[in-house]
Amino acid sequence: MKKALIHLADGRELFYFDRSDAADRSAPDERDLPPRPLPSEMRYDPLMDEWVTIARHRQTRTHLPAAEECPLCPAHPGSEVPSWYDVAVFENRFPSFSFGAHDYEPVGGLSEVRPGLGRCEVVCFTPDHQASFASLSPEQVELVMEAWVDRTAELSALPGVEQVFCFENRGAEIGITLPHPHGQIYGYPYVTPRTRQILDSAERYRGNLFADVLAAERAGPRVIAANAYWTAFVPAAARYPFEVHLYPHRQVPDLPALDPAERAAFGPVYTDVLRRLDGLFGVTMPYVAAWHQAPVSERRELAYLHLQLFSIRRAPGKLKYLAGSESAMGAFVNDILPEEAADMLRDQENQPD
Repeated sequence: MKKALIHLADGRELFYFDRSDAADRSAPDERDLPPRPLPSEMRYDPLMDEWVTIARHRQTRTHLPAAEECPLCPAHPGSEVPSWYDVAVFENRFPSFSFGAHDYEPVGGLSEVRPGLGRCEVVCFTPDHQASFASLSPEQVELVMEAWVDRTAELSALPGVEQVFCFENRGAEIGITLPHPHGQIYGYPYVTPRTRQILDSAERYRGNLFADVLAAERAGPRVIAANAYWTAFVPAAARYPFEVHLYPHRQVPDLPALDPAERAAFGPVYTDVLRRLDGLFGVTMPYVAAWHQAPVSERRELAYLHLQLFSIRRAPGKLKYLAGSESAMGAFVNDILPEEAADMLRDQENQPD
């Protein structure tokens, strides 16, 4: 893999990840861009013991442009990526978190206010606007994995970053603003609520909670796909109509800790699961794919890297909306029995692509 760095017209960093050492990445970004926005604002919620980020500048971000104007397609006047690429990663132009000096006025009450210092990046999986992660070749998936590994390590070393989160939002139903195949990486200035809760559970458990969950699922009826290094299964208490977790068979805290064989073995299992999801109802399946990694500087020995993949589609033409119980109370009600969801996904094995 070859990695090359350039700077965009407003000073943001862009990294090319290429399979060929001969790739020429010298083309400059010739756009006339406005100055980068100031950092967002974080406000503390004392009732939930959580930070909420207010990023007003994101109201102006690009929203569902025509295909010929897509900023993730390479080498056109409005593109964020000046050259054709294999995989490209760049600082988000409309970030939820960024670095820079800024002061905020107190808001009163019991809420503390801080600048939203951190980093947000966009990962372009392929230059092909019509592709999807499921359609990537094994070699392309491995290159995306190397980009995730590199960026996780780099963002983890930034001052103030406490957790690195790699994820993909796919589909209009999920709320994407750009349909081009891409993901994002957040470098949070705190440990997220979900991760805190999971690690609290692991800390209370007598034994290795993640390893025991994986062992139980591998012996049970909800496994979807597996190889020598990874297992994909529907969790027993799935919150979403179709939810799959992918675990490496060896406990590691984060993506950089995977060895070369584990990195190479991820793609075949993951793309198999994605194709099964797309085959369920004959329509492109919306989903969120979320890498759960250890915090940068605390309780790393407890964490167990895994990928959570879930969709809000429950049937053709029907979505699972996170309405009153889920959104207000955080109490999930699933419409599909996890064992039935696993059966439906396994039944896609012999279906044509």
